[in-house]
Amino acid sequence: MKKSILKNGQSYIFAIMIGIVLAIILNKFIIMNARIPSGSMLNTVDDPSNIIISRLSYKTNDPQRGDIIAFHFPDNETVFFLKRVIGIPGDTVEGIDGVVYINGEPIDEPYVKEKWTGDFGPYKVPDDCYFAMGDNRNNSYDSRYWDHTFVKREEIMGKAIFEYYPTLKKLK
Repeated sequence: MKKSILKNGQSYIFAIMIGIVLAIILNKFIIMNARIPSGSMLNTVDDPSNIIISRLSYKTNDPQRGDIIAFHFPDNETVFFLKRVIGIPGDTVEGIDGVVYINGEPIDEPYVKEKWTGDFGPYKVPDDCYFAMGDNRNNSYDSRYWDHTFVKREEIMGKAIFEYYPTLKKLK
């Protein structure tokens, strides 16, 4: 009887250890769980919210215009940011009267929370860099204002794929 209890206890401990190792591997290499305490991505991402970021999304592909990316803030790499890719390498990005232009053409931005004000640029996006902005343009500290204007490719941790708290939704 004692042997079977001991054997069952060892099985449970082994199963728990495997679960912990798998969770660490998932979190380190495949997904990232993040709490977003800012309203810069409203109405796309709630404030505050918890999201899942895919670390694998950019292992074989580059970020695309419109992707929501998680990255190390270029002016302080100890800080983590979440923004939308607006300009990709080679683009010229400019804001005139609250409209974003890529290479001289206005872009459609249905995700923008409200009409924003102001002008910026033009900025020519260097190779291996991205121009990023929040969806809540009037309340977003983004590429328009940073000392280091662009997000370097190696600073990008992954692509935001869904929000699971306070609402469950896929992020686009």
